[in-house]
Amino acid sequence: MYLRAFLDMLEEEGHLHRVKKRVSHNYEVANVMNSLRERPTIFEDVEGFQFPVFGGITSNRDLIAKSMGTKKEMLLPKLVEALREPSECETVSEAPCQEVVIKGDEVDLDKLPLLHHLPGDGGRYGTATVAVIKDPDTGRNASYHRIMQVGKDRCTARLIPKRQTRTTYDDIEGDLEMAICVGNSVPVMVAASLGPPSDVDELEIANTLDETPLVRCLTKDLEVPAHSEFVLEGRLIRDVDREGPFVDLTETRDIERQEPVFVVDCITHRKDAMWQMLLPGRMEHKNLMGMPKEPTIYDKVSEVANCKNVLITLGGGSWLHGIVQIEKRGAEDGKKAIEAAFKGHGSMKHVVIVDEDVDIYDHKKVEWAIATRFQGDKDLVVLPNQPGSSLDPSGDHTGKKTKTTKVGVDATIPQDVDPVKYKKETYEEVDVDDYLR
Repeated sequence: MYLRAFLDMLEEEGHLHRVKKRVSHNYEVANVMNSLRERPTIFEDVEGFQFPVFGGITSNRDLIAKSMGTKKEMLLPKLVEALREPSECETVSEAPCQEVVIKGDEVDLDKLPLLHHLPGDGGRYGTATVAVIKDPDTGRNASYHRIMQVGKDRCTARLIPKRQTRTTYDDIEGDLEMAICVGNSVPVMVAASLGPPSDVDELEIANTLDETPLVRCLTKDLEVPAHSEFVLEGRLIRDVDREGPFVDLTETRDIERQEPVFVVDCITHRKDAMWQMLLPGRMEHKNLMGMPKEPTIYDKVSEVANCKNVLITLGGGSWLHGIVQIEKRGAEDGKKAIEAAFKGHGSMKHVVIVDEDVDIYDHKKVEWAIATRFQGDKDLVVLPNQPGSSLDPSGDHTGKKTKTTKVGVDATIPQDVDPVKYKKETYEEVDVDDYLR
């Protein structure tokens, strides 16, 4: 579903809030959004800017599922299908995202409502920023890169090592063309988070989730979602500048770094464009980081065991902890699933494997499985000195790549035992009204 149609649906159903009071882009928008618990919201009057600001459309799984015409229980199979069977996007000649064109000396990022989110931020940030590039060998790639404004026409872009944009930037000489798309449909937002193999096009994944037409940029050899609110066409140049500090997924402050400068050569947008924001470290950020890793874990575990479900947990910052549910058929399936899960999400630090009868969405039931089905001397997998996540403040950050110890917990029922003693007994439900009359 296109973004505008989704917002209209949410408003008709009473799920979209409008803040008509004038608000400041300096912390106030972020604080109000946080206090609203990230419910879908449009800030109609942001002081000093002509553009409204909106956010909250991916703040829970029900909203994400609704945008794709499904239920949250069916999100994982839908994402797995799209990851396995991306479909070619239609390219159109005219698009809403190019109704207004600003080029050259007229480009002025000061006119866009990039936000100060929290005291201590390095600057004004764009966060709901889907970046599109082309790699000479693997083709088009869409991913998220936060941008911090450092000038009228330039930002610094956080490029994470080993990710496609950074790899392409390091492998080529000269500038790397990049388009930053802001104000996208939920399918585009989710697809850009997935991190499939480098030769798989995320925008084609979005097109499988729901129709996603593209349009060619006006100044760059790139295609972008035609229904975006804004497109910043530009170049990653060889100059670097400071980026950060900034709060990241684990709700801790990421450090200041030297990152490539993104020069904006052209801005296109809708006539009535709205700027999209994501609160750093809160639910939209967590959902878009963690949930799209579930299908990649599912695919890897499915290669070695009968995988039933996957969850990246909120308690692990929606990044570092996972739970994998399998139908256990062999004695080593649990340990095989642990190894595969870490391949499916390289930044994951701890993973728990459970049986089909354990509800992975209920942390008490997962803890119960660990308490009753796990023995540390037999079922614990410890992998020291592994590549880890820069978001983990306890990791070893002294080298070029963060190192960590990864731990897998096989909380499945052992093989060749009487499974009855591992089953939770339940009482029969009765109609209590029959007894309280």
